[in-house]
Amino acid sequence: MNIEVLEELKNQIIYRLDESTRMNTKSLSLISEDDVWKRVNNTSNSIGNLILHLCGNITQYAISSLGNTDDLRNRDLEFSIDKGYSKSELLEKLNTTLKEAKEIINKTTLEEYLRKREVQGFTFSGIGIVIHVTEHYSYHTGQIAFWVKQLKNKDLGFYDGVDLTIKNKD
Repeated sequence: MNIEVLEELKNQIIYRLDESTRMNTKSLSLISEDDVWKRVNNTSNSIGNLILHLCGNITQYAISSLGNTDDLRNRDLEFSIDKGYSKSELLEKLNTTLKEAKEIINKTTLEEYLRKREVQGFTFSGIGIVIHVTEHYSYHTGQIAFWVKQLKNKDLGFYDGVDLTIKNKD
């Protein structure tokens, strides 16, 4: 992998993280404070839990592992909390976590992207870590969007004003 490829990888990862953040911000703008902590049943997670979980996962993978700092995550707490954060506090926590993660993603060297390490019982290279962070964030962003659609019975307008029927060109 050369430096140009690494820079393109970093740019694409950060673009995808920013897209999920945009969608989560839009989703939260459409719900009430009470909606943040609603659960459809005892085995589901609230939007608040999902955001806390995303912060924990991004911290464990990108900030702690890729950034070479101590792993202080309490994963069980992310799912047991059922109040205590407002929509704005959750978004601030998410944005702060992502800001730090993106700084680490940008400054990580090629050697660190290729180095294997243990994270949450799995072995990943730095490349594997940023792929995990991106797909995990996107996965839960979809869950949040689905939950908001269920609560509000409306299209979320993520791509309002964009013609998504345009065909690919060479």
